[in-house]
Amino acid sequence: MSSQQAAPRRARSYAAAAAILAERDPVLRRLAAAAGPARVRPPADSNFEALVRAVIYQQLAGRAAAAIHGRLIDALGGQVVPERVVSLPDEALRAAGLSGSKTASLRDLAAKVLDGTVVLDPAGLRAESDDEVVARLSTVRGIGTWTAQMFLMFQLRRLDVWPTGDLGVRKGFGLAWGIPTPTAKELEPLGDRYRPYRSVVAWYCWRAAELYGKAAESALTR
Repeated sequence: MSSQQAAPRRARSYAAAAAILAERDPVLRRLAAAAGPARVRPPADSNFEALVRAVIYQQLAGRAAAAIHGRLIDALGGQVVPERVVSLPDEALRAAGLSGSKTASLRDLAAKVLDGTVVLDPAGLRAESDDEVVARLSTVRGIGTWTAQMFLMFQLRRLDVWPTGDLGVRKGFGLAWGIPTPTAKELEPLGDRYRPYRSVVAWYCWRAAELYGKAAESALTR
């Protein structure tokens, strides 16, 4: 490229990135034709609310988690903010249906937002790389790498997250590209050619697991 040519403009949305990838890669072109455009809903919650929801929904069926989440919102008077969480008595959190472990997780999350360990304000997050966001969130009890990566992909809508620890992504990649299901370590370098849009590839891997592997439909792709 000559010095007079501008660098290609980066996509800013899942749909735009998916279109670029479909032009470059025949497997993704077939997946996009079968599954349609990548659908990622705009965030409906604040960043703190999204993490509270993520903690509550861990290892619970959707209906049960939704009931607990609703009771927690009521207990907080509709104000899902760190200050309200730390001030609510344990008895109120337990009465909402939260386990002792999830009560401790929500208190730890709220405390770390308040003391600055976890940064959730938009300006602060814009200054942090994906790895920095994951590292900070992973200091919170009950929040691991996968939850942090889902926060990056679906709440912050970052386009180059590669959740190699997700079994659905690994299975979908194997089915779509016609290879044995890779391990997390094997999948890591396989995503390099799709930078800076690996989040979109992960989304299509989930869809491949559904379309080709008869996996149950996931909230991640709806």
